[in-house]
Amino acid sequence: MTSKKLVNSVAGCADDALAGLVACNPNLQLLQGHRVALRSDLDSLKGRVALLSGGGSGHEPAHAGFIGKGMLTGVVAGAVFTSPAVGSILAAIRAVAQAGTVGTLLIVKNYTGDRLNFGLAREQAQTEGIPVEMVVIGDDSAFTVLKKAGRRGLCGTVLIHKVAGALAEAGVGLEEITKQVNMVAKAIGTLGVSLSSCSVPGSKPTFELSADEVELGLGIHGEAGVRRIKMATADEIVKLMLDHMTDTTNASHVPVQPGSSVVMMVNNLGGLSFLELGIIADAAVRSLEGRGVKIARALVGTFMSALEMPGISLTLLLVDEPLLKLIDAETTAVAWPNVAAVSITGRKRNRVAPAEPQEALDSTAVGGSASKRMALVLERVCSTLLGLEEQLNALDRAAGDGDCGTTHSRAARAIREWLKEGPPPASPAQLLSKLSVLLLEKMGGSSGALYGLFLTAAAQPLKVKTSLPAWSAAMDAGLEAMQKYGKAAPGDRTMLDSLWAAGQELQAWKSPGADLLQVLTKAVKSAEAAAEATKNMEAGAGRASYISSARLEQPDPGAVAAAAILRAILEVLQS
Repeated sequence: MTSKKLVNSVAGCADDALAGLVACNPNLQLLQGHRVALRSDLDSLKGRVALLSGGGSGHEPAHAGFIGKGMLTGVVAGAVFTSPAVGSILAAIRAVAQAGTVGTLLIVKNYTGDRLNFGLAREQAQTEGIPVEMVVIGDDSAFTVLKKAGRRGLCGTVLIHKVAGALAEAGVGLEEITKQVNMVAKAIGTLGVSLSSCSVPGSKPTFELSADEVELGLGIHGEAGVRRIKMATADEIVKLMLDHMTDTTNASHVPVQPGSSVVMMVNNLGGLSFLELGIIADAAVRSLEGRGVKIARALVGTFMSALEMPGISLTLLLVDEPLLKLIDAETTAVAWPNVAAVSITGRKRNRVAPAEPQEALDSTAVGGSASKRMALVLERVCSTLLGLEEQLNALDRAAGDGDCGTTHSRAARAIREWLKEGPPPASPAQLLSKLSVLLLEKMGGSSGALYGLFLTAAAQPLKVKTSLPAWSAAMDAGLEAMQKYGKAAPGDRTMLDSLWAAGQELQAWKSPGADLLQVLTKAVKSAEAAAEATKNMEAGAGRASYISSARLEQPDPGAVAAAAILRAILEVLQS
């Protein structure tokens, strides 16, 4: 079965993609009759060297995203993963020559088709009297023993675009640019890893991986890598990649060692989430700095992809100050990131958080039977929520992300850790305030915010009195805060339904002579009934409100969790 793609046609997808980029970027133009994009200000390049690159489509934003002042003059694109036509390459060379440039440098990734087609176009252009040079970039660090074909051209090519572009913008001549670029190319290494393959439009995935496998050392055309490794943590995979890239017994290694200064690129191969990309970047920074390597600049993003491949490549370029100035030079290329000209290593990355305001302690704040009873209640609530984790997640999957149980378990573990630090405050107001801060910080999600709001508001009436009427007022205050900011109302199929039902029963505490346990028992039963009733409600708030009511055949997980918390409190008080 072929993969799904948002295209108009398989045959026209490369043309459409390039046309879309040009349509949205006034600084670019298409060369009529060819799959070529050029700077729209070609005439301003008179007397300077032009830079052309390209290759198969499917590597976006490479290469057309790097057209602009200070980078490429133009790009020649082939079909997906296919070298561009010789005629189009030659047409691009002629176009920049006619604009008055003094020579053209072709920057080519080391693949047979690209070398042949760009090379043929260069030979033809030279017969026409156009000065053309060509550099072939091979930065792949995957192969421990080099074959005749040499190292493949990967994401390090983008750094070559930047260096060559800065030199050309400064007015450096063709011969000198070619010489410097060839020297820089020897100081680059790239290694890729992926969780699965990609698929060319109209085709099946290019290779298969089992659930516990990762492909190491793969290229950018969906081809398999040098070996398969077992799935591991991000830290472990990054360490393995850097070990492989810098191993001096590896014939394609990059000579990075303690004391080296590098530009690091963390490149998304197309389908990795930004969450994972950040985790990989953090792991790479820590691993490199742990080896004594100075990271002069860090570029993180999508620079050279392989369609939707869920993987990354790491690129290291050895740099000195003159080379860094070329990396930092201004460019208008839309895909080049806005990187600060400041070293990553040695920068202070943390700011001290403001101190919490000191709260006046109640004379009964810590210790005693009340504090012990509070601890028992909290422990029972925690064990209840941890036991419900899978059930709550299963209920939550009907409405989307399926993490309600995980969120509540995170809160339970945070409370347990807090209890290990010492006995909880015996003062109800201080206890609720402390729990509010804890849940807001540790629980996360909308549940954490709602519980935090509820507890913060509920603590206020208890600062003056802790009688049963005060506890009823605390429940009222908490419910009011939840409705004010959460925008939910009773009947909207949320956690509020359980709490609201309990709150109505707790109004009885305001009557003289009310019995604590009798009223609380009725409140818990009402909360449980309300939670069960949510299965017949149409969601009016929260994520579930975006889901068809026909799919919500189970009770709301938040309502179930709230009722379970109340049940846990009752059971401890009864015992």
